[in-house]
Amino acid sequence: MINGKKIVVVMPAYNAEMTLEQTYKEIPMDVVDEVILTDDCSKDNTVSKARELGITEVLVHDKNRGYGGNQKTCYNRALELGADIVIMVHPDYQYTPQLVHSMAYMIANGVYPVCLASRILGKGALKGGMPWYKYIANRLLTFGQNVLMNQKLSEYHTGYRAFSAEVLRNINYNIDSDDFVLDNEMLAQIFYKGYEIGEMTCPTKYFDEASSINLKRSSIYGLGVIRVSFVYRLCKWGLMKSKLFE
Repeated sequence: MINGKKIVVVMPAYNAEMTLEQTYKEIPMDVVDEVILTDDCSKDNTVSKARELGITEVLVHDKNRGYGGNQKTCYNRALELGADIVIMVHPDYQYTPQLVHSMAYMIANGVYPVCLASRILGKGALKGGMPWYKYIANRLLTFGQNVLMNQKLSEYHTGYRAFSAEVLRNINYNIDSDDFVLDNEMLAQIFYKGYEIGEMTCPTKYFDEASSINLKRSSIYGLGVIRVSFVYRLCKWGLMKSKLFE
């Protein structure tokens, strides 16, 4: 806990057996009260590895529900457990859990209700091996989103995120996509509700065991991001209604 606030780390997992232990051992349990791992019907031994490590909250999907669907299960369970702060840590070790302290303190001290660990602030992305085409796409999409949503984030596409429970309860993330674009839909909903989002710089690692989507899936995600941004702007202007922003 920090300032009496319960902190829950959630780990949406898919085929994370090879990296789970290294990730889990870096989670700062001096402030983290619970760890939840949700397995999205992995084809490896992620579940048995999680139980071997002593993770008490291991939820297993009976069929693959997608990255977005996996996150929904994580957040719903964290709120059921009475979390005040929920931090998503990918179990593929692309992001170090050592930033959990800093992200949690930012929310627990009332600085921001949401914190993103950005790969773009500093030189974390390219230094960590992000492919050039992904870096350029990230920058172009982020620029367009900042214009359409009148914001100034360094990136919208990091998977390392911390939320206050209040924010999660006040956006309807359960109606969002079960695919990767849920990440973007949630941020758009958060901004639409008038919340601010803080950022901190974060190193990242790209290696064989780290999860990454291919060019086709990346393109689908990019088109989804553009759609979300335009829907957001049209709803703000009162020219459109969307269930995302009800």
